[in-house]
Amino acid sequence: MKIVSWNCNGAFRKKFSILNELNADIYIVQECEDPNKTDAASYKQFANNHIWIGHGHKGLGIFARDTIPLKNNNWPNYGLEYFLSCRVDDKFNLLGIWGCNNYIEDIHTYVQIHKHNLENCIVGGDFNSNAIWNKGHKRRNHSAVVNDLKSAGLDSAYHVLNKEIQGCETQNTFYLYRHQTRSFHIDYFFCPTTILQSFEIKPYDKWISYSDHIPIMVEIDV
Repeated sequence: MKIVSWNCNGAFRKKFSILNELNADIYIVQECEDPNKTDAASYKQFANNHIWIGHGHKGLGIFARDTIPLKNNNWPNYGLEYFLSCRVDDKFNLLGIWGCNNYIEDIHTYVQIHKHNLENCIVGGDFNSNAIWNKGHKRRNHSAVVNDLKSAGLDSAYHVLNKEIQGCETQNTFYLYRHQTRSFHIDYFFCPTTILQSFEIKPYDKWISYSDHIPIMVEIDV
């Protein structure tokens, strides 16, 4: 199964077709609009099987092939944004993340609350975080979240397959103001290494005109 995560930088109704070319089974999309509140018929068709949370014109969505059942787990967020969990084909839990507001500190809190649910879970999204910024967040920092996920049996797909350590990434996923000279690795997939098949960051040249984030794709064996 192939799962993609992408912060589309808004106006997903105009961009979903290019993402759909990746031919993934599931897409986790940050900054996308609610398919139920748009007049774009083609977007609604693409989103025939989806779950979405958000406010106004932007939120977090999980979109799947029609043949893959999604069931919202309705894990309580306690006011934290944005986290969306669902049961996929009654086989595993998928947690989509868009790190906003308090960023990694909110992610840390959410992981603490739901740590008991994360075993054998796939976690993916725009964390807006990297270990290089640990000092600015005291104990609720990026490395603390990575360690908590690891204790639940989840490792970063990128770091496992590329044999790199957190904070020393050689490939980036986000380009501030779309400049290659101001780039960071802030998008992640975490999963059990026993099911991890591959991980890929899509090409900068093809995607930078659509968003300041580049799609990431993980392939798992479930």
